[in-house]
Formats: sequence, C-alpha cells, structure tokens
Amino acid sequence: MFLQKVFAKELENLQYGDVATIKSLETLFVNLVKTVVALSGVALFVMLIVGGFTFLFSGGDNKQLEQARGTVTNAIIGLVVIVSAYLILRVIQVFTGVDVTKFNIPQ
Repeated sequence: MFLQKVFAKELENLQYGDVATIKSLETLFVNLVKTVVALSGVALFVMLIVGGFTFLFSGGDNKQLEQARGTVTNAIIGLVVIVSAYLILRVIQVFTGVDVTKFNIPQ
C-alpha cells in the first residue's frame, strides 16, 4: 500500500452565513416558482419537437400519427394551462390590487 501523508490546513476567520429568516423563505419560494415556469416552457418546447419528428418520421403509420398528434395536443394543452394560470393571477391582481405573483410574508 502506497499511502501518503496528508496535511490539512485549518481555515482561519471563516465567515458563516446568516441564520435563515422568513425573507430567505420568500426568496426560495419565488425562485422555485420561476424555475418551475421555465422548466415547463422547456418541456413544452421538447414535446413539440418530439411530436413534430414523430409526425415527420411516421411513414404513414396511423399508430405513430396518432401518437404524434397526441403529443402535440398535450403540449398545447400544457401551454394553455400555464398561460391561463398566469392570466388568472393577473386578473386577481387587477381587481384586488394585491400582487399575488409575489410571495410576501408580513413582518
């Protein structure tokens, strides 16, 4: 066995972060929502591409054509759901004056 000695250096004046607060919970929630919306957009794009290629390479096979149509239909339904959810939140904001797209915990 060829083991070598390892000399670790102790870290001096190590700065620790602050204690988690409600403000960091708000930031976490907002970032999580933004990430989910972005990933759903990417998933929509990928589904449309996959459905399009399945349609192109189906070779007239009815089973693959139906599968491609279903994939594109599901992608469009997903887009409608995402846009509808955003529009509903915006309508609530306009009528109530409360910004429901931001997560805010009163202090």
